[in-house]
Amino acid sequence: MSIRVLLVEDSPIAMMVLKRILSSSPEIEIVGTARTGREGLDLIPRIQPDVICTDYFMPQMNGLEFTSHVMVDYPLPILVVSASVQEDDPKRIFQLLEAGAVDILPKPKAGLDPDNVVLTQALINKVKILSGVKVFRKKRSQLGRSQPLADRRPQPPLLSATRSSNFKIIAVGASTGGPLALQQLFMGLPKEFPWPIVCVQHISEGFLQGLLDWLMTTCGVSIEIAQADRKPQPGKIYFPPERQHLTINEYGRFVYLQAQPEDIHCPAVTTLFSSVAKFYGRKTIGILLSGMGRDGADGMKSIVEAGGLTIAQDEATSVVFGMPRAAIELDAAHQVLPIGAIAPAILELVNPVDQ
Repeated sequence: MSIRVLLVEDSPIAMMVLKRILSSSPEIEIVGTARTGREGLDLIPRIQPDVICTDYFMPQMNGLEFTSHVMVDYPLPILVVSASVQEDDPKRIFQLLEAGAVDILPKPKAGLDPDNVVLTQALINKVKILSGVKVFRKKRSQLGRSQPLADRRPQPPLLSATRSSNFKIIAVGASTGGPLALQQLFMGLPKEFPWPIVCVQHISEGFLQGLLDWLMTTCGVSIEIAQADRKPQPGKIYFPPERQHLTINEYGRFVYLQAQPEDIHCPAVTTLFSSVAKFYGRKTIGILLSGMGRDGADGMKSIVEAGGLTIAQDEATSVVFGMPRAAIELDAAHQVLPIGAIAPAILELVNPVDQ
């Protein structure tokens, strides 16, 4: 069964190129086109697309407004394909993600080229990924502001054996759907958080600093790029620099490792998790959030084998359940929690209850 795609793009040339690229895949069918967000909204109930690709700047209704309306009225996975989402203006990217867009693909500054093999493969792959994504309907009251994903179901207690453990560090991994999950997690932590947090988020090159700046608008804990040869400090959240693996060495200091040709991801979650488990052992908490693929699953297993505690985000609140599912299938997740319950669970461990 083909993936039904709606294209929303006001440039006739860009529309032609996008149609040519997507039509080159036998698994994708373009079922509708619109030149404004308003036209796109009118089409959705009639053509029932599986995925929407939209530009940002358009007459009558831009991509941000369009995304916001779609996620309220017809929640569908949205890929923003635009020259207006570049690394020199990351704020716009994260506004789109907050509004409900699942992923972003910047158009090359030189323009769209149907013979660009890298662009063609990236666009087709992203559409295929999004076709399997489950999105959440937003309420109108949520538009323009961050809201934790509520989950009222009672949660099982964390393992009693871990409540008295003296944890020292938290390692977090995320990919597709991760920025919003990280925001929800970090929002729930107090400014004076007692442990360092080390984190890998798969993100397009050039957008890391924008992610950090955006996260800091709602997070009380300090966020920064990890510096080589320094020890992680309590009350700080660290990310690796772009195109570098981040590890902890035998002295507890940050070390960068160069990307290798065979690496699927760099930085990689498993590389970080495994090194943290090796140094901190049972004092480690590993958290694996929304993401495609299986990066981090083997790293979570390393934390379990070292005696640490592991938490996977649940399927109901994950945009893409690939990475958490892979960890669960390895028996590498002690707990599976909705994103809104992870920070409260962590805070219970900060002040353990005597058993």
